[in-house]
Amino acid sequence: MSILRKVLTTAAMASALMAGTAHAEEMRIALVVKALGIGFFEAANKGAEEAAKELGDVKIIYTGPTDTTAEGQIEVINSLIAQKVDAIAVSANDTDALVPTLKKAMDRGITVISWDSGVAPEGRQMHLNPSSSPLIGNMIIKLAADNLPDGGEVAVLSATSTSTNQNTWIEEMKKVEGNYPKVKVVGTVYGDDLADKSYREAQGLMQTYPDLKAIIAPTSVGIVAAAQAVTDAGKVGAVNVTGLGLPSEMAGHVKSGASKSFAIWNPIDLGYSATMAAYHLAKGDAKAEPGAKISIGRMGDITLDDNNEAAMADPFVYDESNIDEFSSIF
Repeated sequence: MSILRKVLTTAAMASALMAGTAHAEEMRIALVVKALGIGFFEAANKGAEEAAKELGDVKIIYTGPTDTTAEGQIEVINSLIAQKVDAIAVSANDTDALVPTLKKAMDRGITVISWDSGVAPEGRQMHLNPSSSPLIGNMIIKLAADNLPDGGEVAVLSATSTSTNQNTWIEEMKKVEGNYPKVKVVGTVYGDDLADKSYREAQGLMQTYPDLKAIIAPTSVGIVAAAQAVTDAGKVGAVNVTGLGLPSEMAGHVKSGASKSFAIWNPIDLGYSATMAAYHLAKGDAKAEPGAKISIGRMGDITLDDNNEAAMADPFVYDESNIDEFSSIF
């Protein structure tokens, strides 16, 4: 072999080794969502990709089941454990059902956090709330009350009966119900985050409570279905739909008057922040322990409480004054 050929061969081998090392050092963070095909989570994935680009050495694996079941998420997580990903950031369909599988992931050295909808503390290292649960609970009933100067009956259309975040927000809402004495919460139903079931449940509410003045849906699927049900029933102006939704999906209903206003945190920011937190924990430059401060990039820092939880930001209200601006974003 000539000297030149030896040099080229050595250089090629070195390049291959360097490429292999670079690939091996790339951190793989799995963003596990409640179900694929939901706009809120698609937007969160955009934020995760933004964080990955900013960090430079991260690959995002965006995944989830095809329906909102714990069983589907367990199957997805087992697959990620087999792939030996570096971190799993999950929005859970069930508080407790995922715990054994996530504990197995942590036993294998995988960093595990929950975001949006949490898992029990023994199944994760930290949880990132999109906002403060008390603030969200207050916000959803305040939005209903603000548009009911004379008061009236309101009902809640939630996601599944086991959804951690929705149940927490509803409990927080009930704690402050007394601050809005003219509003009477008459019942809660569950649409399971399925558009057709949520639509039927909203129809049922209007039939069961003929004097109903508002439907509070703290779910991006339920609020759209409820607004459509109100429109189809010819009750725009009589029944206001509010809660938590996506500007892009609610723009038409705001313009029609079916929804006067609603709130949501920015899911792009949430996916971004969850990725940042998972990255710093997996890298080892932050610890998941009470009082720990963790950088979430452009969103600032979060500080973990005694349950290793933190809130990203306050909810934001969308109405006819800003819906066009934000509906083009997410």
